[in-house]
Amino acid sequence: MSNLEELSLFFLNHNRAFIDGDNLAKNTIRHMTRLNKFAFDIRTIISFVKLVNLPSNKEFQNTFRHFEKIQIISCVDYFQKASECHCHMYSYPYTLKYYKDITNNFTRGLFESVREISLFDERPFEHEFFLQIARSFPFLEKLILHNREPQTYYGQQWPTIEYPHLTQLDLVRTHHSYVEQFLNNTKMSLLNNVYLYVNYHGLQIVCNPYKLLSRRIIKHSLLRETLQPTHSSHNMIVSYSKPRVIIEVEPVRLPVIKIDP
Repeated sequence: MSNLEELSLFFLNHNRAFIDGDNLAKNTIRHMTRLNKFAFDIRTIISFVKLVNLPSNKEFQNTFRHFEKIQIISCVDYFQKASECHCHMYSYPYTLKYYKDITNNFTRGLFESVREISLFDERPFEHEFFLQIARSFPFLEKLILHNREPQTYYGQQWPTIEYPHLTQLDLVRTHHSYVEQFLNNTKMSLLNNVYLYVNYHGLQIVCNPYKLLSRRIIKHSLLRETLQPTHSSHNMIVSYSKPRVIIEVEPVRLPVIKIDP
């Protein structure tokens, strides 16, 4: 390996030795004297129990001081409920087609290669966060959201956010305020066809007939429904297609509701 001129490292380090810039330089880079191109995406997930010292974002970024020829972005997140520390570091420009577990600590940048992302945090995602995601991932096709914390500014008016290429949206493990965030056409502008995975009860809270009429969350008609097996009896698959929304639910059958645009 000492003769390598190009190296790409992409992996998840779960509950093993903590990896930072100093560790990477000492155990990898120093042994490759001919290396002139290095790209990586490394995520470390480690329990609080195994961490003696909890590094700050600044301390973690400072461990890359020896990488003078490479732009490196890093962030540290602490999740109290999960009792875990997540440390993410990657070379920039970013070349992968996916970016996993983006949090509120997300560092701005342009990720034109990325087509799929997942969002996760124990703190709520607000409207400005989704606006930044749209700007940073202009060709995003699939978005998975995991956040049980309700939005602080839920229900307020904000500028409309556009996701012009989004075709798959997973909101199963979210608070219902995020369902409203994406289905409210005054907040989000989506493609004509979006395949939506959503919890049945969350959708029921957001899209009951009275809210549809008063808030005009969806301007289209609910024309028909078809039963389709899913992994959970409480989850729903919605094919969001203008000028109709086809709802497929198992095992509860929703009433057919027609609402004029």
